[in-house]
Amino acid sequence: SMKNSISILNARIVNEGTIVTGDVIVEHGRIASIGSSTPNQRKGSILDARGAWLIPGLIDDQVHFREPGFPDKACIRTESMAAVAGGVAAYMEMPNTRPTTTDQARWQEKMDIGAKDSYAHYGFYLGATNDNLEEIRKADPKRIPGIKVFMGSSTGNMRVSDPDILEAVFKASPTLVATHCEDDDIIARNMAVFEQRYGADIPAECHPDIRTREACLASSSLAVELARRHNTRLHVLHITTRDELRLFDSGPVEAKSITCEACVHHLFFNDKDYATLGHRLKCNPSVKRESDRQALLQALRDDRIDVIATDHAPHTVSEKNQPYKSAPSGLPLVQHSLPVLLDLVAQGALDIQTVVSKTSHAAAKRFGIPQRGYIREGYWADLVLCAIESPKQEDSKPIILSKCGWSPFEHYPLRGKVLGTIIDGQLVWDGQRICGKPDVQPLNFAQ
Repeated sequence: SMKNSISILNARIVNEGTIVTGDVIVEHGRIASIGSSTPNQRKGSILDARGAWLIPGLIDDQVHFREPGFPDKACIRTESMAAVAGGVAAYMEMPNTRPTTTDQARWQEKMDIGAKDSYAHYGFYLGATNDNLEEIRKADPKRIPGIKVFMGSSTGNMRVSDPDILEAVFKASPTLVATHCEDDDIIARNMAVFEQRYGADIPAECHPDIRTREACLASSSLAVELARRHNTRLHVLHITTRDELRLFDSGPVEAKSITCEACVHHLFFNDKDYATLGHRLKCNPSVKRESDRQALLQALRDDRIDVIATDHAPHTVSEKNQPYKSAPSGLPLVQHSLPVLLDLVAQGALDIQTVVSKTSHAAAKRFGIPQRGYIREGYWADLVLCAIESPKQEDSKPIILSKCGWSPFEHYPLRGKVLGTIIDGQLVWDGQRICGKPDVQPLNFAQ
């Protein structure tokens, strides 16, 4: 339909390591041509990019949208609206909902909600438990992005604590295994020390002294060892320490069976930010030192870290205002993912080509997502117009689309701006507001 045709003129097109100024013509939801166009080649509405960057829509391989089960925190509709406002055109959502997504029926329920409510393309992980090995064996690798394994740190029965079962999951999974790596025993020992010192009211800045680098390294080392033993396709989520980087190889993502990712908050914040944000910065794994942040940025530049994601995990302000032991871990991030990364580009910490490679190309390759994640003729038109601008005074109360109504970046004026998000050729975010609901499709995975 013409509704899914659009002509984007005078853009700086960032794709596969190059930046080329030109036009992108979209017809029927797909990219028809890239380069300079004549007026009679143009289709649909005309959008003058005026030299802004045009990049592929971000593919966020790790979000928590909290549906079903947590209507006060989030739902697929609100969080996917926040996602497209942040330039995220596709997401893969995690299984720690209520009930947990640990069998095919629960997974199908989420797929049905996605079809009805999502503003971005969607995929849903299946979670591993101590007793759902049969469900894991049945997982369809073309429709399920991966099996999520909490290696000793989560809620309810989603923690795989039995070493034999952990081994069996790595051996049996028909698809990629995505792990949250923190060692519970190390954390419990540290917690006992701090509770003795402070009681319930542990200061927020102690979080990385409780959920320590040792806890991360012990667990990620085990994950890598299991993956090597069983030839598992392993993706280690949210690396936070310099120490863990030695477990991973530098090089192109398509050559690896063991990969890892960094999340935007660990690339932007360090332990000094607990003073400003308190428990709003509390997340697992914890935000650690500036030296860790710098090591993560270097590892992205070296292709040791393959993917950038968010781990968007909203909680309400009132929950976050509770004392340490009761304040939940996790922060809303998906609307600010690209603005944060562009701010890092403005600081000179990353270049725009690296941002594009880690947020779209590498995720499309790692999960085998066909015809998305690149600006190529014939591919689906998931596109984002974005720029670095100096923060204006009137931006001080930005619109927050996440249902929880707050952002950890409220006191940090980000220079990155998402000027427009196009999904399958339809403008869904115009830089100010959501301006339409696209007819989205579930993600397919050629794994």
